[in-house]
Amino acid sequence: MARLPRSGIRRVFDEASKYPDCIRLEVGEPSFPTPEHVKAAAREAMSSNFTRYTPNAGILDLREAIVEKVARRNDITATTDDVVVTNGGVEAVFTTLSAMVNPGDEVLISDPSWPNYLQMTVLLGVQAVYYPLRLEHDLVPTVEDIESRITPRTKVLLLNSPGNPTGSSIPAQRLREILDMARRHDLWVVSDEVYDEIYFDEPPVSTQALDTDGRTVTVFSFSKTYAMTGWRVGYLVGPRDIVSHILRIQEPVTSCVNSVAQKAAVAALTGDQTCVAEMRAAYASRAGLVTGILDRHGIPYARPSGAFYTMVDVTRSGMSDVDFVSRMISEKRVSVVPGSAFGPGSGAFVRVSLASHEDDLNAGVTRLAEALDSWGS
Repeated sequence: MARLPRSGIRRVFDEASKYPDCIRLEVGEPSFPTPEHVKAAAREAMSSNFTRYTPNAGILDLREAIVEKVARRNDITATTDDVVVTNGGVEAVFTTLSAMVNPGDEVLISDPSWPNYLQMTVLLGVQAVYYPLRLEHDLVPTVEDIESRITPRTKVLLLNSPGNPTGSSIPAQRLREILDMARRHDLWVVSDEVYDEIYFDEPPVSTQALDTDGRTVTVFSFSKTYAMTGWRVGYLVGPRDIVSHILRIQEPVTSCVNSVAQKAAVAALTGDQTCVAEMRAAYASRAGLVTGILDRHGIPYARPSGAFYTMVDVTRSGMSDVDFVSRMISEKRVSVVPGSAFGPGSGAFVRVSLASHEDDLNAGVTRLAEALDSWGS
């Protein structure tokens, strides 16, 4: 616990909160309300007293809906025994890693990556080893960069597509190459796909759909797809031999997910999906707005293909990413996240969240671009 790093996103959140007029572009929180049919299902569950413990793996009708969804959307063949419903995607990643690693093992994590991955490795007593994501590759990993970090202690490769903080998606051919490498080195693969329904071109490919020998566990969530961050429902799908161990960990960690929230999740998957398409279209529009501003100012960035983030290169400011962010908050009243919050090699960037309203994005990113133009001159 003494070595547990604090999230750099939260540090920015606290600093920006001192200024009521600050435009908040730091937190990945959907700006949409939870769909009405999802909330109605929760009210019905409460009214009918569906408020008791559920099976550790989740209620059967939710797992059945998940099996249907991953077959239809992710091209993953599974049964209800291959599914565990979890308290958000974060618990799914943590319990999966817990089932795969021993103290002293190494886990491969991209730089940049979601800070919680590093926090999990610290809690589990394993070593996080970063592999770089490069702007010239649109922040998509390459086999060469991953393989060069593998040692005899490497146990797990963690992938995130579409990615936070990158906004990038890993193409199918690259995933095949990465899986071939994982087979050569006998690695587990944890594929974090909580943004699988937020994409701007073609739907992203699921790693597990290409896995031929059962080494991949895939993590999904309702938080981003259905604007259900506070409901805390995620799920994982994987080979039964490892899922059985993950399920054993679920009991002492959380027992089960909130029963009412599980009924709401059933409605989310089985109800009208128009809300998902509308939110996806809104995020795509916001991405186009932001990239248009950056293009007009000639600012390098990673072009987002999914999720709702982009990484913007701020090296022309002549400042460190941390100093640039602090100055943006205090002088421009715009909060973004320093790239170094996502990995030691990502200090050239700041992350902009596309989850905010278009008016805030237009004003905030315009101020950011103007700051780079003036501070870097």
